[in-house]
Amino acid sequence: MKNTGNAVAVLAILGFAGPLCAQGFPSKPMRLIVGTAVSTPIDILSRVVADKLGAQLGQPVVIENRVGAGGTVGAQEVLRQASDGYTLMTVFMPMTVVQTIMADINYNLVKDFTPIGQFAWSYNVLAVHPSVKATTPRELAELMRAEPGKFSFASGGPGTPAQLAAELFKMETKTDALHVPYAQFPQAISDLVAGRHQFMFGATPPLIPQVTGGKLRALAVTGPQRLPALKDVPTMVESGYPDFVVRDWQGIAAKAGTPRDLVMRVNATLAKVLDLPDVKQAFGKLGADPAAGTPEEFGKLIAVEIERWGRVAKAANIKLQ
Repeated sequence: MKNTGNAVAVLAILGFAGPLCAQGFPSKPMRLIVGTAVSTPIDILSRVVADKLGAQLGQPVVIENRVGAGGTVGAQEVLRQASDGYTLMTVFMPMTVVQTIMADINYNLVKDFTPIGQFAWSYNVLAVHPSVKATTPRELAELMRAEPGKFSFASGGPGTPAQLAAELFKMETKTDALHVPYAQFPQAISDLVAGRHQFMFGATPPLIPQVTGGKLRALAVTGPQRLPALKDVPTMVESGYPDFVVRDWQGIAAKAGTPRDLVMRVNATLAKVLDLPDVKQAFGKLGADPAAGTPEEFGKLIAVEIERWGRVAKAANIKLQ
C-alpha cells in the first residue's frame, strides 16, 4: 500500500507540473537572442517587444545579440541552453533560407525549436538611383533587358530579403543583374545612393528617408498593401506582378521541449504587448505591422517560408559558406 501511495503521489505531482510551472514562471530574468547586429530593424523591433514583454511578465527580458551566418550563431546558443523558457530567440525570415543555402547547418529550424508566436510583418521597397530612367517595375525590367550586363543590385548578404526579392524579380521578368552583397547594410544603401548600383529591394526603415529626401526613387513596395509612409508608391501586385508579395517577418521561438504551458504563457503575454498603442506606434515608425497569432500559426509560417524561399535560393544558386 505504501508503494501504491507513493506512485499516486508521483502521478499527482506530474499531473500538476505544467500548471505549477506556469504559475511560477518567470522567476528570474529571461534572455532573447537576436541574430542580427545592434540597431538593425530586427534588433530594434526585438527590443521594443522585449521591453514590454518583461514589464508584463514581471522579469526583465534581456536582449543578447549573437550575430553571424544568417542567424545560426544565435540559434546554436539557444540550443545549448535548457528547454525551460528562459532563453528565447527572435526568428526572422532569412533564418528559413539558411536551411537551404548553408551546407553544414547542424540544426533543423522546425524540429529543434518550438514556435511561440510571430510579432511583426515588415516589407521592402524597390528603389532605384535617380539616374535610372524608370518609374515603374516594368520599365526597370525593360531597361535591364535592353542593356544586359549594366545593372547591379546591393543587399545585406546572401539569403537576405533584399537578395531574395531581387532574385524573384529577375525570375519573374526574365532579366539579369549582378548581386553585390555587403557585410554592413548601411554601406549597401550608401553605394546605391552614390550610384554604384542601379536598384535595391531594401528594408523600409533605412530606405524611406532616402526616398523622401529625393536621393532615391521608389518604384513599388513588396507588401500586400501600400505603406502609409509611401502612400503614393504602388505595390508590386498593383504594378502587374500578381504573385509578388514579399514580407519579412519576425517572431519568438524557444528550444524544442519547452513545456507547452510556458509557451502559451509567453504567447498570451506577447499578444497583449502587440496590442499596446505605443508598441503599434513604434512598429509603424519602422514600417512594420504587429502580427500576433498562435504558436501553430507561426510554426506553419516558418515551414511554408522554408519551402518557398528554398525554391528561390536553389534556382538562383545562392550559397552561404
